[in-house]
This record gives sequence, structure tokens and C-alpha cells, in this order.
Amino acid sequence: MKTLFSSVKALLLFLFTLPFYNASAQKKGDDPKMNAFVSSLMSRMTLDEKIGQLNLVTGGVPTTGSVVNKGIEESIKKGNIGGMFGIWGADKVKQVQDIAVKNSRLHIPMIFGLDVIHGHETVFPIPLGVSATWDMGLIEQSAHIAAKEATAEGLNWVFSPMVDIARDPRWGRISEGAGEDPWLGSQIAKAMVKGYQGSSMMNADAVMACVKHFALYGGAEAGREYNTVDMSLIKMYQDYLPPYKAAVDAGAGSFMSSFNTINGVPATGNRWLLTKLLRDQWGFKGFVVSDYTAVNELTNHGLGDLQTVSALALKAGLDMDMVGEGFLTTLKQSLKEGKVTQQEIDLACRRVLEAKYKLGLFNNPYKSIDPAREDKDVLTPENRAFSRKIAEHSFVLLKNNKQTLPLKKSGTIALVGPLADNHSEMLGTWVVAGDPKKSVSVREGIKNVAGNDVNVLYAKGSNITEDSLLNARSFFFGMKQEKDSRSPQQMIDEAVETAKKADVVVAVVGESANMSGESSSRSDINIPESQRDLLRALVQTGKPLVIVLFNGRPLTLVWENKHADAILDAWAPGTEAGNAIADVLFGNYNPAGKITATFPQSVGQIPIYYNHKNTGRPYDPAAPAKFKSDYIDISNDPLFPFGYGLSYTTFNYGDIKLNKTNLKGNETLKATVKVTNTGKYAGEEVVQLYISDPVASISRSVKELKGYQKISLQPGESRMVTFDINTAALKFYNDQLVYDWEPGQFIIQIGTNSSDIHSASVQWLK
Repeated sequence: MKTLFSSVKALLLFLFTLPFYNASAQKKGDDPKMNAFVSSLMSRMTLDEKIGQLNLVTGGVPTTGSVVNKGIEESIKKGNIGGMFGIWGADKVKQVQDIAVKNSRLHIPMIFGLDVIHGHETVFPIPLGVSATWDMGLIEQSAHIAAKEATAEGLNWVFSPMVDIARDPRWGRISEGAGEDPWLGSQIAKAMVKGYQGSSMMNADAVMACVKHFALYGGAEAGREYNTVDMSLIKMYQDYLPPYKAAVDAGAGSFMSSFNTINGVPATGNRWLLTKLLRDQWGFKGFVVSDYTAVNELTNHGLGDLQTVSALALKAGLDMDMVGEGFLTTLKQSLKEGKVTQQEIDLACRRVLEAKYKLGLFNNPYKSIDPAREDKDVLTPENRAFSRKIAEHSFVLLKNNKQTLPLKKSGTIALVGPLADNHSEMLGTWVVAGDPKKSVSVREGIKNVAGNDVNVLYAKGSNITEDSLLNARSFFFGMKQEKDSRSPQQMIDEAVETAKKADVVVAVVGESANMSGESSSRSDINIPESQRDLLRALVQTGKPLVIVLFNGRPLTLVWENKHADAILDAWAPGTEAGNAIADVLFGNYNPAGKITATFPQSVGQIPIYYNHKNTGRPYDPAAPAKFKSDYIDISNDPLFPFGYGLSYTTFNYGDIKLNKTNLKGNETLKATVKVTNTGKYAGEEVVQLYISDPVASISRSVKELKGYQKISLQPGESRMVTFDINTAALKFYNDQLVYDWEPGQFIIQIGTNSSDIHSASVQWLK
């Protein structure tokens, strides 16, 4: 372990010759006043107090593990705790902060964090759903509102955004990120950091972002939570690292290490990752916290006992130990034994204290603790209205045969499904402070929006699942499925009779909130069988069938896509779920969402993603043949490709017009396409730009997203959409890990999704 990549000469050369290496960033920040303040404070701190700043505890509900710290009050008084998470509310946080600033020797304030993932008390769609808006303004605003609510309840640190690239929908935490594309993921990472931290983290309504999980966590083998990650360096740099780097560039205040290994070394003890890459190469000046008990779990990885792995993590560049208390209980002894240095302890302590300085906590430890704000800024009508808006924009219309949608505001609708009249499942996974009782169910939303001329008949139809194992593993921490006592057949029979009386059937089905998220990997990503049985019975009635889908991941929907008349993917929409869904079902808003993670036909295609590499024997869907890179039982094609999403209207794309076809050096290419709304509804369209590099020094992806524009068109309206393209869009990491572009031919592709595109070719010379 002396040199992590000692066998890779090219990487070593890359690491030590970077022009933006800044060793001084390892020691002090750039603010002289902050440096002087922190230095003065540290000169008065004992060793125990310095180590105490590196200790993060929880006294609330455990979120990602079963451990809860004990003896917190006495530890705070002794200066043995630097931060706390798992509690919120102005009064509760003030009580704990009082202990730190009034009863500890040096009165050092604590930092208070929480998993504020997609909203705080006002809950927005899950991040995978939010990413489907392709709207950075909405995404940034969602983070700002979450920060405003969180700070009103005493918090100043959020464990978000999660920027892990994920290409395996079996992995439950795909729900928590922005999908499979590094370029789009980078834009979203920047928007989220900016929304959380605002113009200054000292502002009363700003929090410090904590970017997670560093790094590569979404590449877990077999899509299994906490599992090993193993990938080439080019894949790492080209496809998985960019969103983390974008978050650093946006000024993120903190990072969280991931559970997985990287080149055999767990991230929490990986010096190449936490120091060489994050700080030396990228210039990150914040602090790094472990994930929940991740330091302790280095022992399970086979790296030694708690004292050994705690020293390893500190030396690697980890600054704060979440929950495990390995730093607190072993670093003093390790210092005596020469296993760590005073400088290493001081450096970690300095980074934590600098974070508190940047948050303004030394000026006012209670800056975000204001009961008046808690009353006026949390779960407000304005915040709920925004939740409704962003939910509407996140929905993706996957199918709409014969314009089944939008529904008429007249006639009879059969509303069925276990998620149709359900409050507890509206918020989705990773909701800590949100109250399901304050959410709007689909049944309530339809009643609110449809008007008096619509007769709504309701039948539950099925439980979410009858699978005892899936049920037991999907509902934890005291949660229970809202399970009907009737037999499955009795519920289906009632639903069928209800459907027969209606003009159209709306089936609200899919995953429960906790079938995705952390520790919710699934080997079979279809709709639970009990709900499929219900859908099969409804199809037999001959009534038009609209599926409203709740899901935290891409699902295998081949049967549903074949038999349903319309499918609206609502993800998990949040507090205003029912109202937002009803707005879209009845045409008050025309859906414009585009998926950011590929939907496979079968679990056997996983991992599946649009920007894959080609092979020497590429698959040709137009001419299937033996001895090609394909399957013999299905096509290689996804069910729904990256960037896919329909509208109630239709859009026509003209051919691409280029201002020139031969370019040199830093010239700008202008690629223009005419987009026309050829349907009957006003609508929004996400016009997507992809670039292919067919001849290069290494095998490149078949195409890469490099831009988009979201436009709004009235029926019959046309717009010329122009992309300005420069050589920055042509760059990639070559086999020496040099980020540059190479002259030659490039294919410019513009279209409505990654598969449905128009193309034009250019030659670009140095």
C-alpha cells in the first residue's frame, strides 16, 4: 500500500506534473482572517479537544446503520464532539448548541447536519426524478428552498448532493442521483451546490453542502449496496469523476467518503483519492467526513483493527469520523506510538474549524436557530406550490397510444392500485423530516383538479407486494405496508368490477418508497407480481388503461409497455404528489420530462447506458447476424433510451445546419436545427446535443451528451435552436490520462433523445 498505483507509470506522471497542484491548500485556507482566527483558537486547544472536533455523532434516528452514540451531553462538555446529525428543530438544536458554547472549555460551536436529500419538510421528487426536468433553475431553487427550511430548523450542513454516476438500476441508490451521464450529472451537481450554499455560507438561509459519495459508489458490482467497485482509470476519469470535480469547482464545502474500494483500497482510507486527487489535483479546500461507521468498517475490508484503520484514514486525508468514534478513542494512542503525527491531527482539526468559520458559527452559533423562521419558512404554501411545479416538470410520459392522455374532465374514471389512495408512499426514499400525513394522495389530487363533472370510482386492487421477503426488506425502522386483509383475488375482483363501470382506468402502481434507496438493491426490477396480476386483469376488461408509475429506478416494463395505453412515470413526487399527477393527467400541464437513466428490456442487459463503447463486432439492429456483440434472445436496444420522454404534442426536427464543415483550432462551430410543434398542445421540448468521435487514439463512446436547450413552443410554432460548439466539447482522457482533443472527423447529433437524432459531419484540425 506504499504507492497505490505504483505499477501505472502514466498515472504517476500525471499525478506529479499537474499544473494546478497547490501544496499550500493542504495547510491553510485562502482567507487571512480565518487563518489567524483558527490558528489562535488551535493554540489554546488540548490534544483531546482537537481530536474531539473530528468526532461526528448522532443522537437521533439512525439513518444508514444501527449505531446511535451514547453519553453525548458529557462528551460535548468535554469538547469531544465536533458535530451532530439526526436532530432538527430550533428548540432541540439550541439546547445542544447551548451545551457546546456555554459548558465546554473553549465554547466551540457544533455543526449540525442531516440527510436533506430532496427537500426538508417540504419534499420534492426524488433526485432521479428531479434530474428528469433538465431544468437547472428549478434544480437550484429546490436546493435553496431545502436549505431555507433546514436552516429554519437549526441545521447548517446537509448530506447532499449525491453525484454518483449510476448505470445499474438494480442499485437502489440510483434514485438518489442524476442518472448515468457525467456531463448532465456535472451540471446538476453545480446547481445543487449553488442552491444549498448560496452566495455565502454565512447567510442565515444557507447550508454547507456535503458531496457524496466520494468516489465511484454508483459503480458497485452487481448493483449491490456497499459492494466492490473496480474499473479502468480511463472509465474513472471520463465517466465517473466529472460530477465530483464539478462540485469542487462550484465551491462545495465538504465531501463524504464512500463505502467502496477503489483499486483495492477502501475510499475512507485511500490517500490517493482523498489527498492526491481531491486536494492536490482538484484544489479542494473543505473537509472530508466518513460515511456512517465507514472507518470501523475498514476492519471488515481486512485492513486491521480499529486503531490501525483510524490512523490509516486520518493519514489518507479523512477529517471527520461519522458515528464510529475510532478517531476519538484511538488517535491519542496512535500519536504516542508514532502511527500518526501531530501535524496530521492539526490539519484535520483545522479543516473542521474552518468549515465552522465559513458558516459564520463563530460569529453567531445560533445564526440559523430562529423559532420565528421555523413558523414562517417551513412547509409554506409557496414551498408546497414549488413542490407541485417541480413534480409536474419531473414526470416522464413513456407511452401515450391514440392520445389517451390527457384525460377529459368529464365521465367516469376507475382509480385503482395500492398507491392510488396512499399517503405514506408519496414522498419516496430518503425522507427524514418530511411528514407523509401532510402529503397529497393521488385520489385527493384527482378530486382537487378534475372538477365536479368527473365521477371517480376507487378500488385498491392489490397490496404493494405479497412477497414476504420483499415486504420484510422494504419496510424497516417501524414502517409498515398498508396491507389489506382481503385475499389478492378478492381485491382484483373488486377492481375489475369497478373498471367495468368506467370510461378509463387509471392504475397507480409500482415500487414502495423503500424498494429503492440505500440498502434496497433488487435483482428483479419489475413491478411486484401482485400488482402485475392486477394489471393483467384490468387489461382483460378492454377499458383504456393508464398506468401512473411510482419508481425509484428504471424498471423492466416490456409487458406494461405492450398492454397499457399510456404510461406516466411519476417517480416519487413528494409532498404535492397527488395534485401534480392530476395536473398532468388532465392536461393542466403538458409533461416534458426526459429520463436520465436507460430503461432496459430485461435485467440481463444490465449494465446498460447510452454512451457505451463500440466493439470490433458491433451489433446492427437492422441486420442481426451471428458472431456479433449481441444477445440471441432479445435485441441490444433498451426499452426506453437515455433522454427519452414524450409530450401531449409532437415535435418535428429538421436537418442540422452548420456554419462551416471544416474548422481549425479555437474556432466556434454553430450547429442549428429547426424544431416545430406539429401537435395541438403547447409544450416544452429538451433539444439534446451529442457528439461522436469516430477515429481517435483510444476507443471512444458511441456518442456523448454535450449540451441541451429546453424550449417552449405553441402549436404550429417553430424555432431555430443553435448550439455553439468549441474544442472543450471534444476533449477526453487518452491512455496517458491527458485531457485533450485530437483533430479529425466529428459527428454532430441533435435530437429528442439519445437514439432519435439527426447527424452532420465536420472536420476539425489543430
